[in-house]
Amino acid sequence: MARMKFLCDAERCIECNGCVTACKNEHEVPWGVNRRRVVTLNDGVPGEKSISVACMHCSDAPCMAVCPVDCFYKTSEGVVLHDKDLCIGCGYCFYACPFGAPQFPQDGAFGLRGKMDKCTFCAGGPETDFSAAEFRKYGRNRLAEGKLPACAEMCSTKALLGGDGDVIADIYRNRVLKRGKGSEVWGWGTAYGKPERQPAAQPGAKS
Repeated sequence: MARMKFLCDAERCIECNGCVTACKNEHEVPWGVNRRRVVTLNDGVPGEKSISVACMHCSDAPCMAVCPVDCFYKTSEGVVLHDKDLCIGCGYCFYACPFGAPQFPQDGAFGLRGKMDKCTFCAGGPETDFSAAEFRKYGRNRLAEGKLPACAEMCSTKALLGGDGDVIADIYRNRVLKRGKGSEVWGWGTAYGKPERQPAAQPGAKS
């Protein structure tokens, strides 16, 4: 059984926000909710990197661990979904998620939280596949149609990959081998910059 995963190649992302637009258009996401967003590290600095961020459908999802009403569940393909009929809008999942994936539509005049909304990997929800109720609450169920998430399919540079985790790992591994680099694409150095090194003194140079 395939295990669905997302991966964003920071070397290819051009911050076009096509993935964000594709998600909103495909699922008619309510105003103020962003199931996917593009984050730029070291914005305006030479060597800046951009990555597309949404729910990463974690193997050990912290949102599932903290939800007091157990509205989260995981499909056989590893997609983390939730039941909006059970959600009470407490916001615990929002604070637990390291990616900021859970979104709230801010129903009411005083910022009262509505039902939580998040990326579904285009897998719909607990309602019957292709039903009006499923689309209204969770958006289009592209996985049941045999398609990949709209955000990944619309990525013009193929920076955002979505699908079988093993296939995605092979694609990214081949890219890294062809580039001759890979480890520095992710991690502390990319997010916060590498420490400056003082040039070594030349032999015989006067101080």
